[in-house]
Amino acid sequence: MSIDLLRSRIASDPAFHALQRRRDRFNAALTALALGMFFAFILTIAFWPGWLAVPLGTGTVITRAIPIGFGVIVMSLVLIAFYVYMANRTFDPAQREIVRRATAGSDAGADDPPV
Repeated sequence: MSIDLLRSRIASDPAFHALQRRRDRFNAALTALALGMFFAFILTIAFWPGWLAVPLGTGTVITRAIPIGFGVIVMSLVLIAFYVYMANRTFDPAQREIVRRATAGSDAGADDPPV
């Protein structure tokens, strides 16, 4: 099967378009969440630095900013892990099924490039 034929079969599959829309919405939501956390922290630094500079306790030099900044980093890693989980669990199997259906019934020769 030629690559062009495979591409046209995949592009005409409604499941492909549904998967693409679902993945785009998921990516947009995670991006908005990550940017929201980051910008909230940056805006807090810009407009309320005194609040972040308050020490966590008496006799300590650790301020509120340190655990909050660490939390932003950890939450970013959690979002990455969640994306990988969803991609492996939902998006990749759906993509494989779309490709399987597009290649079903083809007489792919040995000289055809792998998909």
